Amino acid sequence: MSLLNVGARALMANQVALQTTGNNIANVNTAGYSRQSVVLKTSSGQDIGVGYIGNGVDVATIVRNYNDLLSRQAAMAGAVSAGDTARAESLSRMQEIFTGGKNGIGGAISDMTNAFADIVGAPTDPTARNVVLTRMNEMAARFRSASGRLEELDYTSRQQMANDVTQVNSLAAQVATLNGQISRAMATGNTPNDLLDQRDQLVRDINKFVQTSQIQADDGSLTLFVANSQPLVMGTSSARMSLREATEYPGSGRQALYFEQSGSQSLELTPSMLGGGEISGLLQFQSEDLAEGRNLLGRLATALGTAMNQQNQSGLTLSGARGTALFNVPDSVKGYTNISGVTARADFVDISSTDVPKPPYDTAGYMPSDYKVVFKDGGALSLVRLSDNKAWSFNSVGDLANTTVDGLRFNISGPGARSESVLFQPYAGVVKDFKALVSTPGDLAVANPITAGMNQSNQGNLQLESLKVLSPNTALPPIPGGVDVSFQVDSVTGAITYTVAGSVGSDGSGKTYVSGQPIEIDGWSITLSGTPHAGDSLKVGNALDPQYGDNYRRNAGNAAAFMDLRDKELFDGNTTLSDGFSSLMAQVGTRTQSATYAAKLSQTIAANLETDRTSVSGVNLDEEAAKLLQYQQAYQASAKMLQIAQGIFDSVLQTVGR
Repeated sequence: MSLLNVGARALMANQVALQTTGNNIANVNTAGYSRQSVVLKTSSGQDIGVGYIGNGVDVATIVRNYNDLLSRQAAMAGAVSAGDTARAESLSRMQEIFTGGKNGIGGAISDMTNAFADIVGAPTDPTARNVVLTRMNEMAARFRSASGRLEELDYTSRQQMANDVTQVNSLAAQVATLNGQISRAMATGNTPNDLLDQRDQLVRDINKFVQTSQIQADDGSLTLFVANSQPLVMGTSSARMSLREATEYPGSGRQALYFEQSGSQSLELTPSMLGGGEISGLLQFQSEDLAEGRNLLGRLATALGTAMNQQNQSGLTLSGARGTALFNVPDSVKGYTNISGVTARADFVDISSTDVPKPPYDTAGYMPSDYKVVFKDGGALSLVRLSDNKAWSFNSVGDLANTTVDGLRFNISGPGARSESVLFQPYAGVVKDFKALVSTPGDLAVANPITAGMNQSNQGNLQLESLKVLSPNTALPPIPGGVDVSFQVDSVTGAITYTVAGSVGSDGSGKTYVSGQPIEIDGWSITLSGTPHAGDSLKVGNALDPQYGDNYRRNAGNAAAFMDLRDKELFDGNTTLSDGFSSLMAQVGTRTQSATYAAKLSQTIAANLETDRTSVSGVNLDEEAAKLLQYQQAYQASAKMLQIAQGIFDSVLQTVGR
């Protein structure tokens, strides 16, 4: 009988081994499946007086090949990779919006400024003026199109994040359910390998959307944490997450991820708290990358529109009136806060300028950034430029309102409590409704409001190179006298000086003359070339003075000034208008390149760790095939053992029967 028992045990053990190997082969392509192995143990021997005789083999357990450390590392690396990839893909789509060439915004800006060349040659030609108006509308339309595509990208990101949050909530509920099943199974003393595999796969799936940390309890249940300390799954209960506007800045459109647990208050989770996952990458893209794209585009439109407006307001229309604004750009923007009773705005002004008269806007100081005011104790506060986190400290909201920062004045109606804040987005919404305001050719103010003429008795070779108004609020020269500029030559040194008479801002003293160097007087500038003789002079007067008739109609000095805007430094202190869009493309491209590199690096790390994990837990078909043959032979040998035992038993029965 003992031989029969040994054979039966061996047959059963090898059958279990064959079944386990077959199960491995069947699940070779099952996501999350961990290879299982049969652990055999020798059955306790029997003392027969002369020694112990073996009783065969028993199945001790079936274990899954699993490394907890590798699994956690692979899940974490997968979360980082998913976040980096989502951000890089979104940035690549944003980069496509800022394309170069003739069909891009840069091409439209060049076409518009170049169109003024035809007006310079024919100031009264309505066709040339209409071409300029057409180019202006085309340029504004391309700005709006780019803004619309950014809004579409924003909407797509929000929808994707909302879907991801739904997935996380569903997966978390499934993990909680499996926790209960695993705990009940482990209470019997056996390990439910398939349930553990399912749960681990769910955890890896959750990490694709939001990074988690895990702690396993003695009963086999798994507690999942997000943002390092918030329990997404605890035992058989799971919390929920939601996506909605940040409560700190209502109306700003900023999205935030909230952790919600029954009976407790919602907690806002920042991208830095999340660590990794697709949601974290998309939140970072929306709050940083997309915000920068909007700010760069808005800053470009604001600076360009402001410069064009100022130039048009500096000239005369065909009817002799001062020009009006060409584009709708804001004078101020709203600030966002949830501080009760407090309102805020940011004004586009340059009150700190020392120029006379003062220009109303400092476009070269504009920075493509959002700003945040954070209150401290006693009404003190800090203004933070979010693009580079540069901060300025102030003692009160009054001090802040009296200081120009980056061409802006920040006005807040009252102080907030400690840590309360106000968000300013000066450029985010500028382009949405950006459009040309002038539709009549005659309203283009291409004529200078001032005119200049050389004295007929001049003996030198002075020539007028350019005459332009520096600011739209420049006071015109007095009527009818005008401003006389006369030149003196030192008989000893030969130095040439000039004296201004009739100017409001001049004391009449001699100043050094340099050929080709602008002479700036009372908010207008005249550039001369050549060498004057002593006593040479010229007069600058009001172009509308009756003595000049309607000569202003044939004057295109302001049209030339429009063309000069191409080389005017409008951005970052030293970037010209012609290079403004190129600079924008470079900044977006650099950010995209950096994000793409980070995504490739994190993908490589995640792939390597997943390879390490699967090298332990994955199924190798060659190895399983070899085991299949091994267990098959053992099974056949066990069956042969039973056959022999049966033959012996039959012989014994026959002998006893005689």
